[in-house]
Amino acid sequence: MNSNKTTYLSSLNKELHSIMESNPEVILIGEDISDPYGGAFKATKGISSRFPERTFTTPVSEAGLVGTAIGLSMRGFRPVAEIMFGDFLMLAADQLINHAAKFRWVYNDKIRLQLVVRTPVGGRRGYGPTHSQCLEKHFIGVPGLFVVAPNLISEPGKILRQAILDCEDPVLFIESKISYGKPVLDSVPDMTIEVYSDEKARFPSTYLHHNGAGSTPDGVLFCYGEMVPICLEAVEYLKDNEGLYIDIAAISQISPPPATHIRSILEARKPGLCVYAEESSVTGGWSSEMLAVVEEIVCAQKEAAQIRHVRIGSKYTPIPCSRELETFTLPQVEDITQSILNCF
Repeated sequence: MNSNKTTYLSSLNKELHSIMESNPEVILIGEDISDPYGGAFKATKGISSRFPERTFTTPVSEAGLVGTAIGLSMRGFRPVAEIMFGDFLMLAADQLINHAAKFRWVYNDKIRLQLVVRTPVGGRRGYGPTHSQCLEKHFIGVPGLFVVAPNLISEPGKILRQAILDCEDPVLFIESKISYGKPVLDSVPDMTIEVYSDEKARFPSTYLHHNGAGSTPDGVLFCYGEMVPICLEAVEYLKDNEGLYIDIAAISQISPPPATHIRSILEARKPGLCVYAEESSVTGGWSSEMLAVVEEIVCAQKEAAQIRHVRIGSKYTPIPCSRELETFTLPQVEDITQSILNCF
């Protein structure tokens, strides 16, 4: 894979600096985000030193800081609130679901909350059951709330800029812990990258297909966030060792699902196999919703095609502290490759 020197984390940090510099209405708020600490994962490093009057370190209260951000947004600011670990999102669920997502309708469109809540999610770092989860699936399907997850091939900083400056509704912005230190990918060997973007789906989807493999792949692997680099490794293995050509659809807008992008992909590629990979457990998750959207699109066609569906996620258990057990619990490259091979 070809990359530049920009990492996932530096892309976000650089864009935050740029946005703060050119947009005085943007305010940063969160726990321990000020220098010299600069946030638990350093995404906000350097910002409080440059913009001390617009960077606010808060007490340990996720509900309080998100509620404050909602109030700031109602006064015309564009707050960016950081929740230190995604596991603590549930402490702000009432503010996000019952307030931020609904105010547009409650106030008859007189108020639009331009609010971004950033938070890192995922395991693979041995942090244990309460600091390793992907809880974003519990916010999928909330009307008025966008859930967005950039990945290594979607230019994370640009996605963040779009969320802060271009989206008129609140955004839950999901960041990948394991991707923070990895370089952003400019290209992938022997694969063509296409970007799907339109007015109906506000955030882009990235599609990768194998060069010279023909118009119809052996399957399409839908994924997002932290699963994208793992899926890239899996499809490379399947091509080199099994002769299977599996395309990747890396989705950044995970809720509401980008139906127009999905329809365009299905019409162009006509896959007989669709695989959905997420780090969370699949029960009631993103993969279930994606499967339903794909099947609805396919069944609406005059000549409905038969598609086999496979969901891949973590074991149905809390994430262990033990690194060996964590590896067993979370979906790995081998889990993806074996699940796909079982279809042939």
